[in-house]
Amino acid sequence: MEKTDALFIGSHPDDIELTCGGTVCKLVKSEKKVGIIDLTKGELSTRGNLVQRKKETEKATKVLGAKFRKNLGLKDGDIQNNYANRLKLIKLIREYKPEIIFAPYPLDRHPDHISASKLISEAVFYSGLRKIKTGILTAYRPKKVFYYRHAYDIPVSFIMDVSDVFEKKIEAIKCYESQFYNPKIKNEPETYISNKRFFDDITARAHFFGFRIGVEFGEPFFCYEDLKLDSEMLFNI
Repeated sequence: MEKTDALFIGSHPDDIELTCGGTVCKLVKSEKKVGIIDLTKGELSTRGNLVQRKKETEKATKVLGAKFRKNLGLKDGDIQNNYANRLKLIKLIREYKPEIIFAPYPLDRHPDHISASKLISEAVFYSGLRKIKTGILTAYRPKKVFYYRHAYDIPVSFIMDVSDVFEKKIEAIKCYESQFYNPKIKNEPETYISNKRFFDDITARAHFFGFRIGVEFGEPFFCYEDLKLDSEMLFNI
């Protein structure tokens, strides 16, 4: 199995597109090997169905340019941080050996995002323990976990400049026609994320974080560990 540079993990299909799709595109553009894991199929979504959602996810993944995308098949609305689920994730971490992992910040309005964050952080740690056996897959631990923002603000360690790929991020989000603002859909109930104000907030939020670093669009991330800089990087902050 070819080693992966970055692994993005989300609770539901479309989470990665919404929160850090620009960063996925940015890394792909710089020729990094990027993968995505969705923990659930999003079966509790008010709008659409699983057949639609699968097609939308496949379309969005092509737009992002990710090398692979897998679904762990955990239960939507009940992401449990238990040994069985950690082991499923540990196997994928050991298989793809990502340098870094992107995960949801552990405070949000959606309980799945909170549960997923804890599950991911513990799986990353336990993946490095040799006495947890996963067949021929050996112990491996990524260097860093970077946490992305959902609905609630997060402490910010750094902001990724996604100005040159922001249109592609929006294109990927629009692949989820059943979920987000789409005036062509008349027979589905309106939800928190299908409202036009939610879609407008995606751009407004990216403008806000971009402004903080002097660019047009940005995506914020948090890291619990200190980040190392060298003298050259210091002048590019």
